[in-house]
Amino acid sequence: MNSAAPTNVRHRVIAVSMMMAFILYLDRICMADILKSASFRADVSLTKEELGRVMSAFFLSYALFQVPAGWASDRFGARKMLTAYLVLWSLLTGLTGLVSSFAGLMTVRLLFGAAQAGAYPTSGAIIRRWIPMTSRAKSSSMVALGGRLGGTLAPFLTAWMVIKLGHWRPPLWVDAVVGLGIAALYWRIVRDRPEEHPECNDAERALIGQPRVEKPVEPRELLGMLWAFCRSRSLWLNASGQFLVNVGWVFLVTWLPFYLKEQKGVEEVAGGRMVTFALAFGMAGQLVGGVLADWSVRRFGLRWGRVLPMSASGMLAGSAYLMCLQMDSAWGVVACCAVVSFAVDMGNPAIWAFMQDVGGRATAAAFGWGNMWGNLGAAAMPILVPELMKLGQSGEAGQRIVFVVCAGALFSYSVLALGLDATKPVLGKPKE
Repeated sequence: MNSAAPTNVRHRVIAVSMMMAFILYLDRICMADILKSASFRADVSLTKEELGRVMSAFFLSYALFQVPAGWASDRFGARKMLTAYLVLWSLLTGLTGLVSSFAGLMTVRLLFGAAQAGAYPTSGAIIRRWIPMTSRAKSSSMVALGGRLGGTLAPFLTAWMVIKLGHWRPPLWVDAVVGLGIAALYWRIVRDRPEEHPECNDAERALIGQPRVEKPVEPRELLGMLWAFCRSRSLWLNASGQFLVNVGWVFLVTWLPFYLKEQKGVEEVAGGRMVTFALAFGMAGQLVGGVLADWSVRRFGLRWGRVLPMSASGMLAGSAYLMCLQMDSAWGVVACCAVVSFAVDMGNPAIWAFMQDVGGRATAAAFGWGNMWGNLGAAAMPILVPELMKLGQSGEAGQRIVFVVCAGALFSYSVLALGLDATKPVLGKPKE
């Protein structure tokens, strides 16, 4: 296909990646509202500690499979692997609606986490190949925006479907069918590289920049790749920062619905709307962060341009958690949590772009490395919250301790982010 004007295939690739991210987060976050629904509690009797373990199970396996899933996408092709991941986690979402025991839920959620692990690392690799470096943060923010939209709507949609469909199981089956449809669209629209897409013309490939075809990391190179990751100060700082930022953020999507119901007396549907309100600000944060991160690189250069938005986001989010200590009303706490949501997501596009900058031919694996440590933090927090709550003499006092811990984690992330250096690729000189 030859034309003077560039085609717009790259925009379709980003659009369907946003759809993938939407169902990724919808399927992931819906469990918090499923677990607190009356029909679930009537079917499955779980203690608070068991609830924490079920919510944590996803993050644990999601973390541990980040690097293997990312490497598989680098090695065997992003289009093929991400379509497979989508199909698998959609089937597991439907299967979740068939289990009735703590052991069954733990097993399915562990498998579900492993299936979703490769989604964002693979998307990071696709963005690197389809988008010029100067626009990567903005494009990353759009894909992440799709995830935040799914996460934002999950509490409300899930609570609404549970009520309308009369039980906690059918909403999971609905989500599974939607996911399978998006998998079919992803396979239809996406190719691993612009030159492989029959509808992408020469003008669009020139606009993208036609990055060199890089040899994937072979199995015999895995140990060398992991050793390079271990020797990279920037990757370790990024890993530590992601661990801390997820410790601060994951409270919003796991324990905030329970806090509003048990400490503030908010009804389920109203609580779902309040959580949706807080998470909605993350969408604005993604859009602002994408523009800010690309502008920051143009203004301050790659070294400082990448890290300043990250540091600012951690400082703002930590301050918002401290403001929760001054709030007596449920809406006051939710307003502060909305600022946390905005601030954390404002830093995400810079994190994505950093991993694309330094990853090279192992972009998905490097992305997975950072996500792995980040989601270990997310796995720890749902289990830690009930223990922190016990330190207070009342539920409200215990919750104040939780807010302080979340704030401290985000402030620490703000400091660590300043040490990252996006000008130093992990596997040698950049190929493009």
